[in-house]
Amino acid sequence: MSFQARNSNESEGTFIKSLLEKIAQDVQALSYRQLQMVNERDEYIKSKKSSHASSSRGNELYGEQSLKNEYYQPPPRRVRKEKKESPREVRVDLPHFHGKENVEIYLDWEMKVEQLFACHKVIEENKVPLATLSFQGNAMYWWMALERDRRLHKDPPIEYWNDLRGALRRRHIPSYYNRELMDKLHRLQQKTMSVEEYKHKMELYMMKASIREFESITIARFLSGLNLEIRDKVELLPYQDLNDLIQLCIKVEQQILRKTSSHRENSYSNSYPKEEYKREESVSKEKSRETPKHVGKDVLTPPTCSRDDK
Repeated sequence: MSFQARNSNESEGTFIKSLLEKIAQDVQALSYRQLQMVNERDEYIKSKKSSHASSSRGNELYGEQSLKNEYYQPPPRRVRKEKKESPREVRVDLPHFHGKENVEIYLDWEMKVEQLFACHKVIEENKVPLATLSFQGNAMYWWMALERDRRLHKDPPIEYWNDLRGALRRRHIPSYYNRELMDKLHRLQQKTMSVEEYKHKMELYMMKASIREFESITIARFLSGLNLEIRDKVELLPYQDLNDLIQLCIKVEQQILRKTSSHRENSYSNSYPKEEYKREESVSKEKSRETPKHVGKDVLTPPTCSRDDK
């Protein structure tokens, strides 16, 4: 029994030994295979890099040769983009306003201020401070009192030009002013004015009364106030808008002035010979009346012979 056990132990030992040797061989083969794969990968990367370098060098040589064969093109110049600075506001000098109780003076000041705001492109936040800085005398006292009253009543301050303009209009323009302007506009007639003067006066009334109407209504208003001698001729001529109508009226007016001036010259030239003829006739009559007196004094009549003397 002991002999059999010994043999079984020896066979188990040889089996284990052979198994370990086989495992060691497999591990060695696997490591060798991994090392071979790493070497192959490195060689592939090196070959790829060398091929890329050679191709880029070939492209450079080809490009140099093509540039030499054709012509030299300088590289594009880099343009520096300058930073846009925010535009500085130009100093605006507004006309002074003294707050006198005169509607025409206030309206002229208001139109001038709005023209300056539009010309210098003043932002909305600066319009009220600039306008109030131009106040002098009564206008300055009124503005200070208005600000104080708004603070006492806890009203928000005036920050926009439309609000300030409304407050100024309520103070300086009476409630009946628009009615008077509309009445003047309806009763406006050309009479002794020229067409240009008549047009400017009508536009001024419409601007002050803030009238916005269709152009057809303005044309009818303009025609109704024209002199009849101009209106009768213009109504027969074609026109497209108000400007065409005004130009036609000016031309007709110039024609009428030329005709009247030529008629006056002709009438004066025709009356001149008649007056001269009458003057010469009167002078000749006076001379004829005076000549017999002088002749009777100076001339001696010869004596006449009678029949008795013979």
